[in-house]
Amino acid sequence: MKLLAIETSTELCSVALLRDDELFVEEAHAPNQHAEQLAPMVRLLLSRAGLETFDLDAFAFGQGPGSFTGLRIACGLVQGLSLGSGRPVVGVNAFVALAEQANASRVVAAIDARMGETYLAAYSRMGGDWEAAIAPGLYVEGALPALPGRDWVATGSGFDAFAWVRGAYARQVAHRIERDLPRAGAVARVAARSLARGGAVPAEQAAPLYLRDKVALTTRERQAAR
Repeated sequence: MKLLAIETSTELCSVALLRDDELFVEEAHAPNQHAEQLAPMVRLLLSRAGLETFDLDAFAFGQGPGSFTGLRIACGLVQGLSLGSGRPVVGVNAFVALAEQANASRVVAAIDARMGETYLAAYSRMGGDWEAAIAPGLYVEGALPALPGRDWVATGSGFDAFAWVRGAYARQVAHRIERDLPRAGAVARVAARSLARGGAVPAEQAAPLYLRDKVALTTRERQAAR
């Protein structure tokens, strides 16, 4: 299996190439510079692995949620690579990528959505893959869903940013991973399993996971929140 994965839903620009059991990774902390950094990183990974795009079996990308611009950049690039090579695309949401990175069997992941809101989902590992206990959603303080059971691992920027998220699940969470971001290596591993199950789509069907349709508060909304 040879698969190229891209993750740019946050300030981290991350690219990974999975070649059977080998994983090649390039990452850079690059706020607002994903478009400039991504293509050179892809070329470098392909060169390190001694591969061309036509040698790959599929392309994967981080669907988000996250930065609207970052999601469009990742999706657009894999669509272009897919159309040029005739290979399919696999999308992996950011919560599943964070769960994959956590090295745990029960993971609740929250991503800072700005504007005082958080994206959140929870997953349990079932038979080597991830099953949603809480489907991805957008939440405000006081409206978080119940988390079943205990001994969860918490991760993601939403837990880092908001005391109300940490407090809501204090009794259910046994351990918290701080300052982790979705990474392309996890996207590649999840995507490879999905590809083996027939989970890839044609380029034109690849789409980000936005969860909301606005990126900033209006002046009136900012004033009302003071």
